Amino acid sequence: MIRNKNLLIPSVALGLAAILGAVTAIALAGDSGPEEPPSPAEVTLRPAATPTPTPPHEAPGALSESPAPRAGAITPDPDYRAALRRAGISTAGWETDFSLHSVPYSEIFSGGPPRDGIPPIDRPKFTTFEEADKWLGSLEPVIIFELNGDVRAYPLQILIWHEIVNDVVGGEPVAVTFCPLCNSAIVFQSTLDGVVYDFGTSGKLRFSDLVMWDRQTESWWQQFGGEAIVGKLTGKRLTILPAAIVSWEDFKAANPDGKVLSRDTGFSRSYGENPYGGYDRVDNPPFLFRQDTDGRLPPKERVAAVTIGEVDAAFPFSILEKERVVNYKVGDRDVVVFFKAGTTSALDRRSIRDSRDIGATGVFDPRVDDRKLTFRAEGDTFVDNETGSVWNILGEATEGPLNGKSLTRFVHGDHFWFAWGAFKPDTKIYQGMG
Repeated sequence: MIRNKNLLIPSVALGLAAILGAVTAIALAGDSGPEEPPSPAEVTLRPAATPTPTPPHEAPGALSESPAPRAGAITPDPDYRAALRRAGISTAGWETDFSLHSVPYSEIFSGGPPRDGIPPIDRPKFTTFEEADKWLGSLEPVIIFELNGDVRAYPLQILIWHEIVNDVVGGEPVAVTFCPLCNSAIVFQSTLDGVVYDFGTSGKLRFSDLVMWDRQTESWWQQFGGEAIVGKLTGKRLTILPAAIVSWEDFKAANPDGKVLSRDTGFSRSYGENPYGGYDRVDNPPFLFRQDTDGRLPPKERVAAVTIGEVDAAFPFSILEKERVVNYKVGDRDVVVFFKAGTTSALDRRSIRDSRDIGATGVFDPRVDDRKLTFRAEGDTFVDNETGSVWNILGEATEGPLNGKSLTRFVHGDHFWFAWGAFKPDTKIYQGMG
């Protein structure tokens, strides 16, 4: 393990100061008007200790993470006021029950902007592909999310300025979230125990990750994992739904009847520009991250990360870019990981359209109609060895005997390694075929 916080050279420190300025600038930007609130046996994973189970929940067409029960109820902390003072956390303006918390307050600190200083989008509007093509580059990254036949694209050039979209997709309330500091795109089911919650940005971070808050109880929620960590709902966990980051071009090709989030958000922002210019250089230390980093990978190596049963696994982009397809077994489940070039980073150059290509991934169950398939890469597509059908990055067969079939997605994220490693320290890392 290595420590970051005492190793900052001046140039890096200046870069991080610039990022803090950028984050604060997001909060201070003028609003146009406020909104209301081969063989798996031949491949190895770097071993680690046994992780905490997160059982998968199967939903139609997807494998999603369900709320995991906690060991014992959360009891009030009699010394919480002293803990808050030591951590420098102000409770002014909050109606949160701060006596209930599941993490040390010393791990939570301000990211710069105040509550909802980075404003969520509460009434998202959607536009036509023709209109979006005027401002959205073909290789720009979008979050693709589908529920009950309703498929939508959420461009990161918009999400980078808002971080949360409270939406209704396929008739179900959801929260579409993106934390730029962790490169974590996560979609949550907003209904919990029969109550619909909507979310904002608390202005706080933990392990450099977004801490959300709900407007119904003002509890604080960790974006990574979707668990309430402070307040009345402490210990509750939101269901995570499968989503992925792909290029606008790939989304359009596969979903001609899909919807795309509009820039008409009710706010004036420099959409298309990245306020965190140069942040995702692979060896740069993370911003506002005061813990040890897991030195098994560079801190900002992107990983296709997944939890299946009792196993946390990470597939580094640097390996996926070379192998393109990984047929593997995570725990007792067969998986296939696809990698396709042709998606730009949202966190590289000032202009997202002109940023470098970092690719996109998908993690799927390789079974179709109870038949296990194995895959190989051919050009920009993937071919199964059993039927010769051609598949796209979204896990959809576009040619061959299985044309029209789709692979079932596992919940996965293309996170920065430092963040995934902080929350999932027992992760096993895929080492490749070499």
